[in-house]
Amino acid sequence: MKRFRPGIVPTLVVALLLPMLVSLGFWQLSRGAEKSALLQTYAERRVAEPMASTGLQHTQDPAFRRVRLHGQFDAAHSLLLDNRQRDGKVGVELLQPFQDQATGLWLLVNRGWLPWPDRRTPPQFTTPKQALSLDAWVYVSPGATFQLHADPNATTWPQLVTAVEPARLWTALDRDGFAYELRAESGPAAYQANWPVVAMGPEKHLAYAVQWFAMSIALFGLYLYLGWHNAKEKHHGSGHESTQHV
Repeated sequence: MKRFRPGIVPTLVVALLLPMLVSLGFWQLSRGAEKSALLQTYAERRVAEPMASTGLQHTQDPAFRRVRLHGQFDAAHSLLLDNRQRDGKVGVELLQPFQDQATGLWLLVNRGWLPWPDRRTPPQFTTPKQALSLDAWVYVSPGATFQLHADPNATTWPQLVTAVEPARLWTALDRDGFAYELRAESGPAAYQANWPVVAMGPEKHLAYAVQWFAMSIALFGLYLYLGWHNAKEKHHGSGHESTQHV
């Protein structure tokens, strides 16, 4: 230990920062593994045949499952999900209540992306008035966000929102509804429906993990260098004082 003297302050700094950096690295690795599993589940379920709407509420794990619906849209309670981009263009996603005729269940169906280049003009869309059949898949968000939600007591529709929580909407509208959003597949009722499953892929989490671990190694390496350098300086200083004293 006489050859390693890092000092009290650097030791405290490293003791505080090093575990945090390492834990952030492992957290990013775990998030990457979660995203990989999620994308694998998505790929498997997206190629499966659509299930009947009657089995939707009894499915233990509904995420990404395809569903065949037949019913009618409620154009009076449309939601516009803001801050959605496609190919570098700004726009919104159009979500509307849809009542399935086979079950009577209300579903919040995302009909796809609409461009919104001019904020002074509302986005233009139309709603089919007749009953129709469509295929959709259940979207379950990989993580909760702290954002504004739809105000079910609002008197002005469509509402512009930054996040969607179907369960709160059904409660306020006094309807028996499904708890998750459904995303329409390409068809006569859909707008632009090229859906991103996750905002950040697993490779990004791996890259961030590598960065956190690299910072951990750099910090610990600097700590070792500082300790040996201080010990060397002290040793040389002691030797010089001894020579002068003699």
